[in-house]
Amino acid sequence: MGKIIITEKQLEEVVKQLKENHEEGSYMAKQQLFTLATLAYKMWELMEEGEQLEDWMESKIAQSEQSITSVVKSFMYDELEDRAKGPHGFDPNELIIGK
Repeated sequence: MGKIIITEKQLEEVVKQLKENHEEGSYMAKQQLFTLATLAYKMWELMEEGEQLEDWMESKIAQSEQSITSVVKSFMYDELEDRAKGPHGFDPNELIIGK
């Protein structure tokens, strides 16, 4: 997987948009997703190839991956449900994220 690179200006724009839209919808979830993505990427960047984490850290990462995967699959299913009325439909369990 390639690196995702954003400039400081782009980051500032994202933060600005989050602040401007704070009264609409699930703004807290958007902020939390942004924080989660930023911190996860930063840790991924800092980890050396083959570096061993403590068992509790690996467990928390695995639990987090399962949790976010469940949320994303459900969210995507809800968004696509009406559009995916083709002959085979859409099965969120067939969705592979990050592999």
